[in-house]
Amino acid sequence: MNTNEIAALFDDWNNALQTGDPKKVAALYETNGILLPTVSNKVRHNPVEVEDYFVHFCAKGPVGKIDEANIRIYGQIAFNSGVYTFTFKDGSSVQGRYTFAYRWNGERWMIIEHHSSVMPE
Repeated sequence: MNTNEIAALFDDWNNALQTGDPKKVAALYETNGILLPTVSNKVRHNPVEVEDYFVHFCAKGPVGKIDEANIRIYGQIAFNSGVYTFTFKDGSSVQGRYTFAYRWNGERWMIIEHHSSVMPE
């Protein structure tokens, strides 16, 4: 496992977003994965709740871009945290801080924690 492999996981997630299919996005999260989303006050605790969030988010036509990534790998756990910007089909954009925590399940990396919050300033 290397940092390029972990960096590519964001591309997989971003590409899933752009399909507009919330099931494809939710499938990247571990069954007990936690999502602390950018534009919702509700913590998402399971695939049904994660998918529900992405129904609304995907409808906005988001396209993400990493502005700063900090990747660390600790055996079967990896983190990617930093800053990303989303642009939407209505022309608006939002910059946020993010942390993805991944776990290698023996076959693929799964998101076990995803925290995203709008930049405070």
